[in-house]
Amino acid sequence: MQSDRRNFLKNSLASAAFALPAGALANTFSGGSRIVEVKAKAGKPAQPKESIRFSVIGLNHGHIYGQVEALKEGGGELVAVYAKEPDLLQNFTKRYPEAKVARSEQEILEDDSIQLVASASIPVERAPLGIRVMQHGKDFMADKPGIVTSEQFEEVKKVQKETRRIYSIMYSERLRNPASVQATELVQSGAIGKVVQTIGMGPHRMRPESRPEWFFDPAKAGGILCDIGSHQCDQFLYYTDSSEAEVTTSQIGNFGNPEYPKLADFGDMNVRSPKATGYIRIDWFTPEGLDTWGDGRLFILGTEGYIECRKYIDIAGREGGNHLFLVDQKETKYYDCTGIHMPYGEQLVSDVVNRTETAMTQHHCFLATELAIKAQDNAFRLQV
Repeated sequence: MQSDRRNFLKNSLASAAFALPAGALANTFSGGSRIVEVKAKAGKPAQPKESIRFSVIGLNHGHIYGQVEALKEGGGELVAVYAKEPDLLQNFTKRYPEAKVARSEQEILEDDSIQLVASASIPVERAPLGIRVMQHGKDFMADKPGIVTSEQFEEVKKVQKETRRIYSIMYSERLRNPASVQATELVQSGAIGKVVQTIGMGPHRMRPESRPEWFFDPAKAGGILCDIGSHQCDQFLYYTDSSEAEVTTSQIGNFGNPEYPKLADFGDMNVRSPKATGYIRIDWFTPEGLDTWGDGRLFILGTEGYIECRKYIDIAGREGGNHLFLVDQKETKYYDCTGIHMPYGEQLVSDVVNRTETAMTQHHCFLATELAIKAQDNAFRLQV
């Protein structure tokens, strides 16, 4: 009976294919149309409209350099730096000799000419520092994860509400990535219709020998979903235009690093809002054969098309990073996003001066990190 059914299906498909016009199957299944290539417009303004004086406290993650560059590009003047670690301080001042080395954190906090403090300190130390910064009448810009526990989260929200200062977390996979910035323009212009779902993939290379002790302790680093997952939560909320959301499931596991029992090297989670759903996958398994630290990708599904951002590499394809693909009802487009202006720094500087929320609303900033914290706290631990 099974054999007869297989023969029937085989013959039916063969007959159908024979009846189609020549080339129809090729056009149907192989695309048939050439990809349209677009060089995305840079759109960079001539000069920032506003300026601020800012300083840095805490250099424990290399993301601080991206934070400083964003602020400087946006009109910020780097005034001073404080860090406990002489080697990290030496590297920073070599790159930014204009930064005065402060004798203490307090010296920066009590300098009334400084309007904002940026930090990439050990993750568990960022929220307490941000609270002190806000209580001294300054705005705060943290590397992600900007908050690592629910207790810290509630205290930061309380102090932010009391002081009305800005607590900004730089979700750099959206704010400092040209392909993500181009995706923003396309989504907001209606290029793919109403957004239905996002899929965010954040693979990273670990290289344990290059990592500090605190990296392997989730109590200090926040954990894989709280840390890297906050990027993806930010993108889900932003591209789906969601102001409320929840985590429906989350899992973590240590599949390949038993010598670090507290570490999770894999995690995933599902999120949803009244408007859309999202899936997030994070791992520390980028192999050495890849020519960058991670093949980070973002998929945005809409009712009229979809977008894929290949942020850092297009394997076996185009060189470099900053690739975006758009498929709609008419055609397939490839966007080279190299050189796209990333406005976050300029917008944040303007927000500091004008007390606005153009870079990111405070509600969005907090909700993205709240989702990541909840996913981490409630994750099912896979037994591997």
